[in-house]
Amino acid sequence: MQNGTNTMTRARQPRTASSFAARQPHKAAGVAGREPGGSPNAKRNYERYLELARAAALTGDTIGAENYYQHAEHYFRSMSSDPRAT
Repeated sequence: MQNGTNTMTRARQPRTASSFAARQPHKAAGVAGREPGGSPNAKRNYERYLELARAAALTGDTIGAENYYQHAEHYFRSMSSDPRAT
């Protein structure tokens, strides 16, 4: 066990802020670049999760169906706040 103890006692070196900046060449898309009013794919995702929920309900998977319905509800709310989704 002598070889394993050496690796366990090493302390992690703290990372500097510059190392994080080097790995992130662009801003996150959801922060500043997103237009107000929701995602343009909200309707497509809503319909997809609604179809998955119906398929799960038909097979008797009520818990899976409820999960998909909750996802669909999220995208439904995104659509209602998005004036572009018609």
